[in-house]
Amino acid sequence: MKHAIRQLSQAPNIAAYQPCTVDTFMSPVGLLQLHANPYGLSHLTVISSDRTEITLAKVSADTLNQATVHIRETQAQLTDYFAGKRVQFDVKLAPKGTLFQREVWQALLNLDYGQSCSYGEIAKQIGRPKAVRAVGAANGANPIAIIVPCHRVIGKNGKLTGYAYGLEMKQQLLTLETDKHSINI
Repeated sequence: MKHAIRQLSQAPNIAAYQPCTVDTFMSPVGLLQLHANPYGLSHLTVISSDRTEITLAKVSADTLNQATVHIRETQAQLTDYFAGKRVQFDVKLAPKGTLFQREVWQALLNLDYGQSCSYGEIAKQIGRPKAVRAVGAANGANPIAIIVPCHRVIGKNGKLTGYAYGLEMKQQLLTLETDKHSINI
C-alpha cells in the first residue's frame, strides 16, 4: 500500500522546534509522553526511558493552543493505530534535527505500515549508500517513536537490531502492524 509522501514541518528557526507543551498517552506498549511546538509534534517518547526530560519553551497562549492541537490529534491517531484502525499517521511533525537526521526520518516516513527494511536500504533511498552507520545513528536519534517508524528498520539479515525503547517494544510494534496488516489491508 503506497501512500502520499509526508514532509516534516519546517520551523522558521532552530529555537522554534523547542516544544512548549506536553501530555501523556497510555498505550499497549507503555505510557507515552508527547511534546509539541506550534509547528507539530516534536517528541514521542516512552515515560520509562531517559528521553523524557525535555525543557518546555515559554510561549504565548495562542502559541500554546496551536501546540496543544497537535497533541490532541496525536492522541486520537494513536488510539486508532493501537486499535488497528489506522495504518498511516497524518499529524504534523516538527522534530529538531540535523539536515542528515531529517533526511533519514523523512525516509522512515515513507515506509509502509507492516513493512520493514534495513539501514542499508534507507541509506540507498537517501542517496548515501555508504552511510549505513550514520543512518543507524540518525535512526537511533529519532525523537518521534512509532509515528516516525524507526521500529520498522531491522538488520540486513532480517533480525531485530537495537531500539531506543528495547527490542521487546520493537517486536510488539512490528507484531501489531504485521497482524493488523494481514487482517485489515
